[in-house]
Amino acid sequence: MTTVVHNAAASRFEALVDGLQCVADYELQRGVMVMHHTYVPAALRGRGVAAALVHEALAYARSRGLRVRPLCSYVSGYMRRHPETRDLIASV
Repeated sequence: MTTVVHNAAASRFEALVDGLQCVADYELQRGVMVMHHTYVPAALRGRGVAAALVHEALAYARSRGLRVRPLCSYVSGYMRRHPETRDLIASV
């Protein structure tokens, strides 16, 4: 299981896996969490780390009443694969 930490000061969700830093960056804009970047080192891909980061970010958004604008292609794909998150998508 991947432990994800919210680093609010850096506006990102982080996980340290096998000594490697993984992140999902966001920016808050008037009640919208704009998710613009997710990064997992190549050595860790396919292990569900990005999914864990995005899951925590979306849970945070939901708990705070935020909407989400998924500019990151991974976040966008995650939300397509998980229809229970689609209600979070911010209208343009």
